Amino acid sequence: MNYLELHKTNIESMVQGRYLNLEILEPILEKLNNVHVIGKSGLKKPIYEVNFGTGKTKVLLWSQMHGNESTTTKAILDFFNFLNSNSNLSNTFLSSFTFKFIPMLTPDGADLYTRENANKVDLNRDFLNLSQPESILLFDVFTNFKPDFCYNLHDQRTIFGAGDSGKPATVSFLAPSYNQDCDYNEVRLKAVNVIVAINKELQKHIKGQVGRFDDSFNRNCVGDTFQSLNVPTILFEAGHYPNDYQREETRKYIYSFS
Repeated sequence: MNYLELHKTNIESMVQGRYLNLEILEPILEKLNNVHVIGKSGLKKPIYEVNFGTGKTKVLLWSQMHGNESTTTKAILDFFNFLNSNSNLSNTFLSSFTFKFIPMLTPDGADLYTRENANKVDLNRDFLNLSQPESILLFDVFTNFKPDFCYNLHDQRTIFGAGDSGKPATVSFLAPSYNQDCDYNEVRLKAVNVIVAINKELQKHIKGQVGRFDDSFNRNCVGDTFQSLNVPTILFEAGHYPNDYQREETRKYIYSFS
């Protein structure tokens, strides 16, 4: 299956570029039948959940927990179009998986185009204290949904390269640590195996442009927290593709292989 070609038929045309806030997102969500408001941000803006599928394997995905990191949100919206396409492949996905998406965890941060929420808190450093309404909401969804896998979706800066390749890190991954010693247990290895499979496909298209994120343990981070709670968690970082400053090329690689 040529997933890059498939992306062309599923790209969400209502969103482009790096700036994506609630005003842009809501008209797209209105086209869907499986959307619910599950909470409010610090400034009382709605936070949405989108559900697809009835399969045994449950996957929780969230994007824009940093409001200025929108590439993975764009890819999620493209994936919604795929899941609604009523193709044999999409129907296989829907019967195999139950997906729960939070496409914009901090609408306040998205509006301000900042890494932090309205209270100037980095939500990805708030999972020890759970001081923010958005952090509490994500933790509650995690607790109630009981996912088999978690996908923590982010952007990373253009300056990052992929190892010693001399090429930009178009996509980077991490199976976060679950303890200070950065050990590998069965749960973390499940996350690693997913990354290995994705990387194998990506290398066919962006060879030498896949990076590995630092795995130092930080209990304040959501990925480390969920991994320590025995749910395989994968950090995705959408990075730079040459001359793709609007992240439209990167968008298709996140959609196609993640």
